[in-house]
Amino acid sequence: MVTVFITELADFVCGYPLFILLIGGGFFLFFNSGMASLRMLPDALRELRGKQSRESGSQISSVQALASVVAATVGMGNIAGVAIALVMGGPGAIFWMWVSALVGMSTKFHEGILTTIHKHTDHNGRSHGGTMFIIDKGLGAKWHWMALTFAFAGMLGTLCIMNANQLTEAIVSTFTTPEWLEKAPVISGMASYLGWSEESAFRLLTGIGIAIVVTTVVIGGIKRIAKVAQWLVPFMVGLYFILVFYVIITHLSDVPSVFKSIFTNAFNLRAGWGALAGIAIIGARRAALVNDAGVGTATIMHGASANPSPVREGLVAMLGPSIDSGLVCTMTAIAILLCGDLQSVDGVKGLDVAMKAFGNAIPAGEYMLMVIVLCFSLSSMFSYSFYGNRCAAYLFGESKARWYTWFFIATLVIFAVMPLGIAIGFCDLFYALMAFPTMLTLVLLRHRVTEEIKAFRGQAKTKCAQAASPGRP
Repeated sequence: MVTVFITELADFVCGYPLFILLIGGGFFLFFNSGMASLRMLPDALRELRGKQSRESGSQISSVQALASVVAATVGMGNIAGVAIALVMGGPGAIFWMWVSALVGMSTKFHEGILTTIHKHTDHNGRSHGGTMFIIDKGLGAKWHWMALTFAFAGMLGTLCIMNANQLTEAIVSTFTTPEWLEKAPVISGMASYLGWSEESAFRLLTGIGIAIVVTTVVIGGIKRIAKVAQWLVPFMVGLYFILVFYVIITHLSDVPSVFKSIFTNAFNLRAGWGALAGIAIIGARRAALVNDAGVGTATIMHGASANPSPVREGLVAMLGPSIDSGLVCTMTAIAILLCGDLQSVDGVKGLDVAMKAFGNAIPAGEYMLMVIVLCFSLSSMFSYSFYGNRCAAYLFGESKARWYTWFFIATLVIFAVMPLGIAIGFCDLFYALMAFPTMLTLVLLRHRVTEEIKAFRGQAKTKCAQAASPGRP
């Protein structure tokens, strides 16, 4: 009874209320800022190449913060989530994913600016950020309850329950068969000793392996997580790009029809306005759940950056949705629309649809995709461990936060083996409890973002004037 209640509550809260909050609030911030995420995109690309964004000293740089955020958001949602959007909403859903990515860029622009303004510096001189500090310093003591809500929800909502379980499921289904599991002496022996099935024993070993890999990275703290993310993100996105590029080249004649179907189906009114709204909601909602814009996780990572300029940090931060909801999701959509079979899908099995599409297009393509899925999932675990650790430190202090990290690692093993059940409902609710305080805070403090943009523009004009008249005093 409790399981059903939690599941139904989570489905409701994380449905239209969360969608309206993230997408509706994002559109409000987008227009209130004068469409900054669109107008200032060239500035963001220049900032990414700038020296200041790459310097960090004892902290992480803006580029490392961006890589770590992308490492967290580029995950199974970019593959399975896109496939689900295509199954449910057709090709037109992808257009609305692009729209959502543009809106998400504006939201993360606000997150990057406000977390830099309201950073907390500890006794060691290290910077920490997050929605909880933005609330405390930007809104004041009367809103402290909302900061506590965010931190508590963030501590538990960033546990990688889905990642651990679904990654293990993907490994089992891709690389094993029941016959192989029965013949493997270590697995069959462990299963006999524990009184489990061979599959459950293999899932336990897989969970332990995942936990060991994650441990080697996360015990090194934010510096090691950021360094790993800085090389892992270009590698996994680059490898994925190579696979999709191969699919495109081998099906080049069909590419124009794919993009035509995306645009024509995005505004298809043959089934009525209700169908059009449904397609838009499916695409936008999937993108919002992929890029985490408005959830507040990015404020934690960008708040740890050494960049002292709020707008410069915001410019780098806003590139995140363009990479995950824009580039990576588009690559997945192209591959599936070229080689996938969306008509004969039994139920909504996103990862299965993607695996079959790549398997149809590339020899052993499903195994190559599995390697990328592994990278995507592990990178998410690295960054999410830091998010939860910072929330725990806010609630209980730095000395006790390290115990959270070990708790996080233990859950990777636990949820690799056990059914998801009520845990997924709880995590979805915690996810929503992070988003509501974050979006409300961004809206209430939007005037600070406007002020920072004006100041940044003014400084830029002054520098241009000085450069044009170097002889003037």
